[in-house]
Amino acid sequence: MTRTPGFNTLAVHAGAKPDPATGARATPIYQTTSFVFDDADHAASLFGLKAFGNIYTRIMNPTQAVLEERVAALEGGTAALAVASGHAAQVIVFHNLMQPGDNFIAANKLYGGSVNQFGHPFKK
Repeated sequence: MTRTPGFNTLAVHAGAKPDPATGARATPIYQTTSFVFDDADHAASLFGLKAFGNIYTRIMNPTQAVLEERVAALEGGTAALAVASGHAAQVIVFHNLMQPGDNFIAANKLYGGSVNQFGHPFKK
């Protein structure tokens, strides 16, 4: 009988699999900016989004992928996206949900950086 993992189990294990080479349970922190390609064709397939894989850490990273899978599992979602800052999150949300000329409402007490971001780049 297979049980559905509970919240606490998901918080610790979702998105991660034991390392096949070492048996380590914890996901390592991949401190790299780039990844090795098999050959030029492999690189072209990855950059052309014809194949899935690691290209460059700003695009995706194995450590970040585990975090995203874990958050999605904890929230009952299909997927999640982790970004490096609140400003990045705001840009992603607003640029994907709004069109030029659309309006949004924000609280009158915001972090100054958000006020500047909303008042300048989002003005158009």
